[in-house]
Amino acid sequence: MTRRECIALAAALPSAARAATGRPALCLFSKHLPTLNYAELARAVKQIGFEGVDLTVRPGGHVLPERAAEDLPRAVEALHGEGLSVPMITTGLVSAADPAARPTLSTATRLGIGLFKLGYWQYRASDNVEARIAEVRKDAAGLVALAKEYGIAAGFHNHSGDYVGQAVWDARAIIGDMEPRSIGYYFDPCHAAAEGGLGGWSIALRMIQPRLKMVALKDFYWEKSGGKWNMMMCPLGEGMVDWTRVFSMLAAGRFTGPVSLHVEYQPADMPAAIARDHAFARKHIDAAYRG
Repeated sequence: MTRRECIALAAALPSAARAATGRPALCLFSKHLPTLNYAELARAVKQIGFEGVDLTVRPGGHVLPERAAEDLPRAVEALHGEGLSVPMITTGLVSAADPAARPTLSTATRLGIGLFKLGYWQYRASDNVEARIAEVRKDAAGLVALAKEYGIAAGFHNHSGDYVGQAVWDARAIIGDMEPRSIGYYFDPCHAAAEGGLGGWSIALRMIQPRLKMVALKDFYWEKSGGKWNMMMCPLGEGMVDWTRVFSMLAAGRFTGPVSLHVEYQPADMPAAIARDHAFARKHIDAAYRG
């Protein structure tokens, strides 16, 4: 065993202990501190009070895909050095033929990272929807085969707009009969509420809960300007997501996977905004999972 592998094994123990308590690990999506190096990122995230990091391993991310084999261990070592877990990574992978796919997944598995977010496919204006779903299904199946080979699980994210999977029902048509241990859902209550209105998001969550891998935390409201309704991102609790109900459903379903905090609005002080949203999320997790 190398020194880095020993550190990874040691750092996995607190994460396992948290899972045994029946509570999810609250992580920061590293996208929001893009200028910090690995050591600086680790110190900042630890100081705010997070338990882990959702690390970007994609173009423009903290770890560049073409350097995953070399740099992902360095990033994880720095985060583990501050006692933080890395339960998931966010990738841009949409094909097993991507040269970065094998190095990323094999390195992540070796470091004890159990989950990765898939990249995005979009519906093009000229697409036949059924045909597009079949295309994405083929791409996803290739990545699932790699995930199964390396012992890691993929999460399919529901992103609103023209993204495949935005309705959740279409994601189910793609991954429904694939190996549950190798692929499941990365549920985003914010985008689900935008697409599902009053009740669609909760029905979607109930449907996918047995295969729920990760959860994204962000919020929004609708604003009309120039005669057009726009989806405006905002701090947690200031938008349309019913967080009390979201977390109560997660607790009732005994979800203990990572929850990744996103700050998709534009605050004047990003660290302060992260700390504020962290406190909001922690309060709701504690309330839902108490006892």
